[in-house]
Amino acid sequence: MGTKLKARLQQKNILVAPGAHDVLTAKIIEDTGFEAVYMTGYGTAASMLGQPDVGLLTQVEMATRARNIVDRVNIPVIADADTGFGNAVNMIRTTRLYESAGVAMMQIEDQVAPKKCGHMLGRDVVPLEEMVGKIQAACDARRGDMLIMARTDARTNYGLEEAIKRGKAYEKAGADVLFIESVETEEEMRVVTSSFNVPVLANMLEHGRTPLLSAGRLQDIGYNLVIFCVSSVYAEARAVSELMKTLKREGTTENFIKYMIPFEEFNQLLNLPEIRAAEEKYYTGRKADYENNK
Repeated sequence: MGTKLKARLQQKNILVAPGAHDVLTAKIIEDTGFEAVYMTGYGTAASMLGQPDVGLLTQVEMATRARNIVDRVNIPVIADADTGFGNAVNMIRTTRLYESAGVAMMQIEDQVAPKKCGHMLGRDVVPLEEMVGKIQAACDARRGDMLIMARTDARTNYGLEEAIKRGKAYEKAGADVLFIESVETEEEMRVVTSSFNVPVLANMLEHGRTPLLSAGRLQDIGYNLVIFCVSSVYAEARAVSELMKTLKREGTTENFIKYMIPFEEFNQLLNLPEIRAAEEKYYTGRKADYENNK
């Protein structure tokens, strides 16, 4: 999938990769017609741990979530790998785990551990030379076509000039895509997109530090790829909160059914017909009335 993703990033039209915090969300993204999905560390921390994105997830937990998503979609999966979960030596294993999971592009960042969401304050970055070594280790550890995306969080504490300096060093180290996190104006965005020779990603986080722009506007500015990393997380949290308030208040979900996906449609989304077909094709010891879901 890395080769497919690389070719897509060479096209003129910007690639939109919505964020998925679980496999169900990734399937909805694919079924809606998007060409790629972004596995969000922020959303995965919320989904798996009920905790904020502050470096609590482990290497294996993240790689396993990535593998599960890859297994159920047929579009490239771009996966957050935080800081690589250690130094350059740890990065080698992280790269191998993500590559064996089938990830099309792995994202790594230059934060000091434990890392934080890129729109939170209190972040700091490792020395430039250390991150360059980690990128080189990731590139050397690859056995296939997985792409490496390098992110810098230097903008918030050290300014745009330092972030651009780091981006250029990361490009030279072998990064296939660059991610300058938390730029704060459209003018800064234009500086970013005109500074490199590899594709550049825009991160659209609602209520974050970066202006929230449309994909078309970001394309005009010069971005090649945009992630809407946590939109589905916020939407789900709001929807479930409203559902629980309704159930608590009324003692029934009857007045909320209009907002729910129907039983049959949900089963179709999860590819239940494939399971039914397998049960008919292979002996499973089951005899079912498939027409009536019995």
